[in-house]
Amino acid sequence: MAKVGKRIADMGFNASGGVINWFPGHMAAATRAIRDRLKIADLVIEVRDSRIPLSSANKDLQSVLSSKRRVIALNKKDLANPNIMHHWLRHFDSCKQDCLPISAHSKSSVTQLLALAELKLKAVISREPTLLVIVVGVPNVGKSALINSIHQIATSRFPVQEKKIKRAVVGPLPGVTQDIAGYKIANRPSIYVLDTPGVLMPSIPDIETGLKLALTGAVKDSVVGEERLAQYLLAVLNTRKTPLHWERLVHLDNHQRERPASVPDEENENIFKASSLKRRRWLNQSDELYIEDVVKEVQRTLYVTFKEFKGNLEEENELESLIDAQLAALRKSFRIPHKASDEARTMVSKKLITLFRMGKLGLFILDNLPNASQCPLPLK
Repeated sequence: MAKVGKRIADMGFNASGGVINWFPGHMAAATRAIRDRLKIADLVIEVRDSRIPLSSANKDLQSVLSSKRRVIALNKKDLANPNIMHHWLRHFDSCKQDCLPISAHSKSSVTQLLALAELKLKAVISREPTLLVIVVGVPNVGKSALINSIHQIATSRFPVQEKKIKRAVVGPLPGVTQDIAGYKIANRPSIYVLDTPGVLMPSIPDIETGLKLALTGAVKDSVVGEERLAQYLLAVLNTRKTPLHWERLVHLDNHQRERPASVPDEENENIFKASSLKRRRWLNQSDELYIEDVVKEVQRTLYVTFKEFKGNLEEENELESLIDAQLAALRKSFRIPHKASDEARTMVSKKLITLFRMGKLGLFILDNLPNASQCPLPLK
């Protein structure tokens, strides 16, 4: 039997789908354009996902980025474990790399980022009439949301005579921004921010990096397969013993424990679609309560199946059998109607991935912290 000593992604049930790559034609053209813009950039804001601080770096651009003034913005900090995040900040500091955890939708968070950017530009502000800041990152890390927040802050700070600039398009799917657009955010000196399309490297270096990118939304689900992603997610949860954190839920008696309200199948699907798009403001109060009730049921199911499991998590085949049992049990938690087994498993997988991306299964940093002296590149 294969031991779990190897990386989760290398286990048969995760590795069987092969290497993950997603590099459509527009990414190749965009990468070339980004490289051209980087040559004249005064500052680069590299947006990464806080849950994967290393895996969400575009390895293909790192040699160029490391030669520029750079700030790494770890976006979606509200979805990352804050107890581990401070260790990552110490790591980047030891690499002499400016790094700031942010939430792109938070004005105070983006204001902090702007202050750091201005500090980095201080040496050139006095002698350059026009400065260029370029925002780069892999798909779906929140670049366009960040650009919109910067523009909102800038228009309240500075008198901008030009027409109000159209906001960047923000979407839940990777690859929404397919053109490079410029936004003037300040006068005296004129500071322009360039938003860029999210681009991946032509070849993702290993399976685990690909699975992490896909689980956090940087690679389209259809490229990997929802079931494969759900299996990887459950492998992570189980090997980290995350279900044990939900022990309290199993002790609620039937009177205390709220079952998810019954909703029509189509409405159930729509609620989860809206949630997966991160447009939670679209959900009414009853939808929010429904989601919260489902979360409790999912957590309880994962706890019970984990606790009742008598196998050895160190054995790959036994871990896989636990995951299969959990996917089957979650069908009831998600109120999946009677459907063919494969279809039901796909529906369960999609909903489980949605809950993870919403932060409902906990706050995670999926990347392992490098050794204290290990810097991936001579960072600047």
